[in-house]
Amino acid sequence: MTETESIAYDVVVLGAGPVGENVADRARAAGLSTAVVESELVGGECSYWACMPSKALLRPAIARADARRVPGLRQSVQGPLDAAAVLAHRNYYTSHWKDGGQVDWLESTGAHLYRGHGRLAGARRVTVDGPEGERHELTARQAVVVATGSRALLPGLPGLDEVRPWTSREATSAQSVPGRLVVVGGGVVGVEMATAWQALGSRVTLLVRGEALLPRMEPFAGELVAEALTEAGADVRTGTSVTGVTREGPTVMVTTGTGDRVEADEILFATGRAPRTDDLGLETVGLEPGSWLSVDDSLRVSGSTWLYAVGDVNHRALLTHQGKYQARIAGAAIAARAQGVPLLESDRWGAHAATADHAAVPQVVFTDPEAAAVGLSLAEAREAGRRVRAVDVDLSTVAGAGLYADGYRGRARMVVDLDTETLAGVTFVGPGVGELIHSATIAVAGEVPISRLWHAVPSYPTVGEVWLRLLEAYRG
Repeated sequence: MTETESIAYDVVVLGAGPVGENVADRARAAGLSTAVVESELVGGECSYWACMPSKALLRPAIARADARRVPGLRQSVQGPLDAAAVLAHRNYYTSHWKDGGQVDWLESTGAHLYRGHGRLAGARRVTVDGPEGERHELTARQAVVVATGSRALLPGLPGLDEVRPWTSREATSAQSVPGRLVVVGGGVVGVEMATAWQALGSRVTLLVRGEALLPRMEPFAGELVAEALTEAGADVRTGTSVTGVTREGPTVMVTTGTGDRVEADEILFATGRAPRTDDLGLETVGLEPGSWLSVDDSLRVSGSTWLYAVGDVNHRALLTHQGKYQARIAGAAIAARAQGVPLLESDRWGAHAATADHAAVPQVVFTDPEAAAVGLSLAEAREAGRRVRAVDVDLSTVAGAGLYADGYRGRARMVVDLDTETLAGVTFVGPGVGELIHSATIAVAGEVPISRLWHAVPSYPTVGEVWLRLLEAYRG
């Protein structure tokens, strides 16, 4: 028997990942009653199947690689990683896929958690089917926020279900190391998981349909990462598509477009993402199920006065830190509108308009070497019609890099808008460069003139001294 409960809140949030949690926190801080609906684990994809477990797997691989470049230490770290210890550490950081701590935090904000599958049932209405057959009918006085994220997108290969392929979820939660792993896809997930599992003892074959790894970054980023993966023992094949996959007992047989056959114990498809909006009742409010949700800069869905979409579902920037940024914007905008305050009049800090996900999106790829970028690549800037100049520096010429690691290999590029003499984009590739990217983000987001950057003096001797080398190269 189904029991139905009806209750009204100011804000109803669909999805309790980091993005949904942040919206709820901002709404509650503004005094708005808030309900959060979650069908899986509170904490979402990042906590259990993406950011946290992937970085827990990658950190030992990167630390060992760094140590092998340090005189007096390299001989001590020539052995294999303790895979069992790495996996146990990863399990710790996912809280063993239990969400009690995240639930406690969410409830400490004053938000009310509903377990179950939530669907829109018309304007400002959400139904939640709970795990015990109960049904909750929620009404949102101010806003419904869709924060359901994205899922892995698998190709339409015949018989793929029978193969039981890995997606990013299996790749970050596997409890044993496959002897042979085929990774399909040369984007961030593909190269990070190839790096992690190769270091843990898998024989990795990376199959990339395009001609380069990390195609959304500067070309040299993919080139340096491919070189390092190959040196680590991975078989990297670009220009290679997968045309067929079968499982013969414990073995996966992969056929490529060139007619080659590759055997593996597991196969990971890292071939894109799709929005988790296919079963949300979007059709009840005139939207297409399974679609990305277009939003304005306050994260309100186009054409709506009450529906918001934050994080991956709006397809602006599929990164956890950008989704949390959007959540802060959306929460502030909802609160301002609830109080009847015009956004422009109350927006002293630009708190109601998401602009960073247009021009200053930072990203770090945690491979060896790391690749980090913010803003536009040279090609993207030119395609946008901007008059730009690229300035490149070999990171091995920076004194701090040589002290960081023997034989340091890396590269830096800044893309300068010649009309404004500000930075349109910055890319770093090399060991440890992930820690440099926030300085670049400030320069890009703040539109800091080159003339002022010249007076931001980097500490010596650090890898960050690359900023001085870039500015010297620009000035000629």
